[in-house]
Amino acid sequence: MLVATWNVNSLNARMPRVEEWLAEVRPDVLCIQETKLADSAFPALDLQRLGYESVHHGQGRWNGVAIISRVGIEDVVTGFDDGQPPDPDARAVWATCGGVRVASLYVPNGREVDHDHYRYKLDWLGRLRAHLEAHHRPDELLVVMGDWNVAPTDLDVWSPQAFEGATHVTPAERAAIADVVDWGLVDTMRARYPEGGIYTFWDYRNGDFHKRRGIRIDYLLATRPLADLATADLVDRNARKGTKPSDHAPVLAWYDLDAVGAG
Repeated sequence: MLVATWNVNSLNARMPRVEEWLAEVRPDVLCIQETKLADSAFPALDLQRLGYESVHHGQGRWNGVAIISRVGIEDVVTGFDDGQPPDPDARAVWATCGGVRVASLYVPNGREVDHDHYRYKLDWLGRLRAHLEAHHRPDELLVVMGDWNVAPTDLDVWSPQAFEGATHVTPAERAAIADVVDWGLVDTMRARYPEGGIYTFWDYRNGDFHKRRGIRIDYLLATRPLADLATADLVDRNARKGTKPSDHAPVLAWYDLDAVGAG
């Protein structure tokens, strides 16, 4: 199974790029973030013509997450089922695709340290951990992926000094991500490439992409049974090139489900 995550930074603006990429790469599952669409505007029929079922959790001009699959979509859940009031933003959607439980997540940005949105971000990650504890097991086939808006370590930024005092790298954010991972997840990209220098987001300004001034904030976290089946991990930098690209690149992982008789 080939799965991928991609913050498209407006599906309306990026749909031709997404259609081209799906036709070329043919992932089994693609999780999309920041669609910036209402559910009624999501291009489900266009995706269906490409051979993909889809589920979308959107709210119009902001946020929005989707799962696109050619191996089925079942048991859809949006947001968190944790006994608290619903998340006011459309940031999480869960589904089972081809026997694997999948989550497409768009973690809050945080804006500035100590901003209300920063506190919302930390609370959101805490709710994610609580949802995992309540509804999942570390021994199931599960991958939680998306735009996490946190660089887990200094290896994940082009210059730690350039991010001093900013969000995405603070000890509290990194501790919140570590707490999610400690539930029983594996960052297979980092496990495969421990040396750093791999990025998934480059600011549009100042030619950051061409200067390799990036940050790794998009990743896939898999339970150990699924991580053990990972045969490859890739950031598709080519999708960040060309006309009207997103400022994020797709991140992909291949899982050999035949190894457990589930392919």
